[in-house]
Amino acid sequence: MNAFLFLYHPPEGPPLTRQQMAEVMPVWMAWMKSLDERGHLRHAGNPLARSGKIVRGKPQTVTDGPFAEAKDVINGYTLIQASDLAQAAELAKGCPMLDGGGSVEVRSIAPM
Repeated sequence: MNAFLFLYHPPEGPPLTRQQMAEVMPVWMAWMKSLDERGHLRHAGNPLARSGKIVRGKPQTVTDGPFAEAKDVINGYTLIQASDLAQAAELAKGCPMLDGGGSVEVRSIAPM
């Protein structure tokens, strides 16, 4: 099995309300449980804040960030294992983020 990272990109627009979060969280938990029961979940990950800093180049310049455009926002991540990229992408199709118009970026984690 190989390691893959799911990066969750929310739909454009305002963040979910508390009520919407309360409705969607059980769906997320069920999906995560399903990944775990099938042996694909390595780490459930965590949500990411929308703010951050970027450190660049040799002078180590620090600027506000991390995103220039709303389309680049990443809500969180999950580390999974799958036989290959095709299987990882197939697993991502079950993500509740897709139902709301968001997307899941599936990235291979290269061995070092």
